[in-house]
Amino acid sequence: MIKNALLGAVAGLMLMASPLAMAGDKATDFTLRNLSGEAVTLSDHTGKVVILSFWATWCGPCKEEMPHLQKLYTEKKEEGLVLLSISTDDARSASKVKPYIKSKGYDFTVLLDRESTVISTYNPAKTMPYTVVIDKNGHVAQVTSGYNPGDEEALGALVTKLLEG
Repeated sequence: MIKNALLGAVAGLMLMASPLAMAGDKATDFTLRNLSGEAVTLSDHTGKVVILSFWATWCGPCKEEMPHLQKLYTEKKEEGLVLLSISTDDARSASKVKPYIKSKGYDFTVLLDRESTVISTYNPAKTMPYTVVIDKNGHVAQVTSGYNPGDEEALGALVTKLLEG
């Protein structure tokens, strides 16, 4: 009986920790504000390859990944790559987002998800960094949790393939 209860609890935790965004799913639409306060809607980028990169100013691996995302964006934006970098900083730390982005010279779109509505849709466990790649038809092509040096190579190869397809 205890064994069954433990198995049920583990299964429940696995379901809660699994992302709602899975490869092949239609990407859930959303609208968030950018650093200038303008509304940005995901579905406005249909027909392009979109990377959603969830991060926070307090996340070390996120900061390590960002220069690689900037490089990929710079190389591929003319081919139709859109990078929506979604800060999950709450009201207490959101004031650090704009100065951080400016200090690094990043020019991709940064969106603010202060109420964690979008990250809760795509990644209920709220692990970071968390990357969702969306194809030109608006379907999730890949979901990646975390960052390890070298991950950017696989991401670059996937983006190139999706841009060509």
